[in-house]
Amino acid sequence: MSNELVSPASAALARPYKPDFGGESTRLLPVELPVTKAVYRMALPGVLQVGADTVIAMGRKSSLWPMTFGLACCAIEMIGTFMANHDLDRFGIVPWPSPRQSDVMIVSGTVTKKMAPAIKLLYEQMPNPKWVISMGACATNGGPYTEYDRVLQGVDKIIPVDVYVAGCPPRPEALLDGFLALQRKIMEEKRMVG
Repeated sequence: MSNELVSPASAALARPYKPDFGGESTRLLPVELPVTKAVYRMALPGVLQVGADTVIAMGRKSSLWPMTFGLACCAIEMIGTFMANHDLDRFGIVPWPSPRQSDVMIVSGTVTKKMAPAIKLLYEQMPNPKWVISMGACATNGGPYTEYDRVLQGVDKIIPVDVYVAGCPPRPEALLDGFLALQRKIMEEKRMVG
């Protein structure tokens, strides 16, 4: 008979390791997280937490700077939209004469093939993100001048158009509705950012 002491390390080496995961029924139970109120909600009730993409999209839709690009009779209706009766300033829409600071181009009127390169150049000078509103039948598809060879059959042949405003010429309320449609589109586009 041996009186040697067996150390715990050698005892652990003697028997094989068998991991203990607990019973099968306890392992498959869902983990319940404790329900706690966020600290900022306790300190500042009524504070809304939203993602950065939503805040950026709300900022974009609420501060549109359209480049007024009047080519024909639709330009008079576009100018009327910016006057006091319709007042686009309440939507944060302020007309801007320079393409370098504008983010919306309103093409209002007949687009001839001679004018098409200038429109394309102005569009390319605008910073991203940028949008285009085609105002009136002439800018959309040539209007009553469709049969003429010199008239472009829609401005979407040279630049992408986001919103079409129908009419010949469209009333200021129609352009206002076009801006509201563009604002909805900007809020929908926030999911595609990144």
